[in-house]
Amino acid sequence: QVQLVESGGGLVQAGGSLRLSCAASVSLFSINNMAWYRQAPGKQRELVGSITNVGSTIVANSVKGRFTISRDNAKNTMYLQMNSLKPEDTAVYYCKAVLKGFTDWGQGTQVTVSS
Repeated sequence: QVQLVESGGGLVQAGGSLRLSCAASVSLFSINNMAWYRQAPGKQRELVGSITNVGSTIVANSVKGRFTISRDNAKNTMYLQMNSLKPEDTAVYYCKAVLKGFTDWGQGTQVTVSS
């Protein structure tokens, strides 16, 4: 349905920042909801935050005040701006898109925060 490609992950020291991107193969206007998830080793995948096709956002309490989700409709890209990173933010970050009842996932991008 939708091809999603994440980028922007890497290694950063605690307190640093990263911006993840999720490029979609279709117009974001056609996607009902997009979201960022993360999965740390040995843990379940968890919701980081989401954004609707009208721009409404929510973020998890664990990242509130540090992470921001946005989208650039002209570039068909969703972003996750991550500030004040902590070692516990280390995980593989995935983007998800829901289009006409179907869910698609990206391949993930690794974020590692060193203490």
